[in-house]
Amino acid sequence: MSRAAGQEPAGAGAQGDTKGRRMYRVLVVDDEPQIVKALVINLRARAYEVDAAHDGAAALRVAAARHPDVVVLDLGLPDMDGVEVIRGLRGWTRVPIIVLSARHASDEKVEALDAGADDYVTKPFGMDELLARLRAAVRRATPSGSDDDASAVETETFTVDLAARKVHRDGADVRLTPTEWHLLEVLVRNPGRLVSQKQLLQEVWGPAYGTETNYLRVYMAQLRRKLEADPARPRHFITEPGMGYRFEA
Repeated sequence: MSRAAGQEPAGAGAQGDTKGRRMYRVLVVDDEPQIVKALVINLRARAYEVDAAHDGAAALRVAAARHPDVVVLDLGLPDMDGVEVIRGLRGWTRVPIIVLSARHASDEKVEALDAGADDYVTKPFGMDELLARLRAAVRRATPSGSDDDASAVETETFTVDLAARKVHRDGADVRLTPTEWHLLEVLVRNPGRLVSQKQLLQEVWGPAYGTETNYLRVYMAQLRRKLEADPARPRHFITEPGMGYRFEA
């Protein structure tokens, strides 16, 4: 592309309805100018601050400099595959990542989720749907403040501190993405109980996600890799085939 990759200036946008509310920053990563323009206009109109990058290297630079609250990422970038960008971000940040891609194949979706993406939207997309998914990603990453009954849940392998939203294993913190944490939290708050696939999807991702069972398979595998002593023979995160999952301390 002739246009140099870089950063759009943050916009004020929708000043009238931002009083008393935090302004969330979104990083849009896409090499299609029309898509970037549409996203910037719609996001600023809804009081988001927006930065943009047009290739993977610029995306990593802008993310490090601007610390966005959400990243919207195309996979087909001119200098590197978007999955590499996801892995690069996941090396140092838990920021929610929403993939926006023309790739429809199931294995490509799983690869992106497995690399650390939180959601996957295929092109062409509806702006209302994308904005709803972005709001859901922000909610997952924002502490709810509803920890009245919060306590530490201990297993022989790890400890979950619900109040601090932290997990410790072998004396060290375990880095979880907001989506991984939310999934873990739902299961840990229902010890010994079967939590259905539909309930998990709707509680973690939102009401529109009742059938995206591949999300659960990917994220449960990630939790097991990070927390189980033997991920291939899970002791704490039990699959009930065709029904859901349950947590055993």
